[in-house]
Amino acid sequence: MQRISVNQMQWGAVLFVVWLGLTNSFHYQEILAGIVITTVIVWLTIPAETTTRQWSVLGLLAYFPIFLKALVLANVDVAMRVLNPKLPINPGIVRVPTQLTTPYQRLILANSITLTPGTITLEMEPEAVYIHWLAVEDATPEQAGEIIKGEMERGIMRI
Repeated sequence: MQRISVNQMQWGAVLFVVWLGLTNSFHYQEILAGIVITTVIVWLTIPAETTTRQWSVLGLLAYFPIFLKALVLANVDVAMRVLNPKLPINPGIVRVPTQLTTPYQRLILANSITLTPGTITLEMEPEAVYIHWLAVEDATPEQAGEIIKGEMERGIMRI
């Protein structure tokens, strides 16, 4: 019989929480269905033995407030630019260097940047991300990167 790995348990817990959020119900039938479905998904898709570094559920949970803060600030910035035509709109593409090494970390960063209004990830390289930015404030890659990804990158490193 196959042993359950820590990686499978972590993914199962995350998928189950997503299930509860999507169903918005704590009825025993929904909970039982969620357990069965997440168990089947994890069993079919995630190998028990993995050579990759384990990720941290606590690090992922700690990342959510960082992302939400960036999301709210970006929404406010874009709304202010829409409501006040005098605020500058200076669109451009910026190459942002990243210290993230694993593909899933770069994927989380790229998706987080794309989900915040005013920025969209165009291309990813192993050491950089190309971003279209609604209001380029600084064209130097290091400064632009700190403005766009600063706290998010540091939060993703802890996952």
